[in-house]
Amino acid sequence: MGEFVRLDVEGAIGTIRLERPPMNALNRQIEQELKTVAAEAAERPDVRAVIVYGGEKVLAAGADIKEMADMSYSDMAAKEENGLTAAMSAVAAIPKPTVAAITGYALGGGFELALSCDRRIVGENTKVGQPEILLGVIPGAGGTQRLARLVGPSKAKDIIFSGRFVKAPEALDMGLVDEVVAPDEVYAAARKWAEQFANGPARALAAAKAAIDGGLDMDLDNGLRLETQIFAGLFATEDQKIGMRSFIENGPGKAEFTGK
Repeated sequence: MGEFVRLDVEGAIGTIRLERPPMNALNRQIEQELKTVAAEAAERPDVRAVIVYGGEKVLAAGADIKEMADMSYSDMAAKEENGLTAAMSAVAAIPKPTVAAITGYALGGGFELALSCDRRIVGENTKVGQPEILLGVIPGAGGTQRLARLVGPSKAKDIIFSGRFVKAPEALDMGLVDEVVAPDEVYAAARKWAEQFANGPARALAAAKAAIDGGLDMDLDNGLRLETQIFAGLFATEDQKIGMRSFIENGPGKAEFTGK
């Protein structure tokens, strides 16, 4: 466990918690700890789904500007070889369902962290955005790429060009987030979503995520080939045998999977 990032596991649900008061500013130490914790969540067989959570006030209000303000091009280029982008990629690569639980703010690198998850659940008081343009830079840890893939280039350009903060209702309407709940219900809502996978077919869930994410980087024909290969590979798993036998004998939705 790191100083600012830790993994809590309860009932097959892993919670990656950011704790660097007051605003969980993403400094170099958090970047490294986040990569380590994401890798742990990916590898642990007792973790079947993951929540990313920054507490009751904020997910993260962005990168640590004080740390980077005086950096040169060479400094930043060297840092980003193993920096925030790598940390976000480590979260995105977790082969399990992931959900960002957001209260208060998810801005800049904080929203890029949320974009690295499969789903985003926010409180009614939440504001999200990519305000890097107001600092004379652009999102540098996936914001220009993951946001455009999520909501399309036009909406992504609106958010990134303006640097504006988007309130929860508009964020839901735009597709930036997936669910809006009362602020004190955010973590519980994220956990409810994650718990449906606690006893699910882990290999099939990982395969579905790999097919969807991998296919987005390909044209349709190659995406279909990827899907076919991954689909066929699941016939080497225990859960495929369990699931199909259970369907034949008991009908749908009654299989007791092993995750293997």
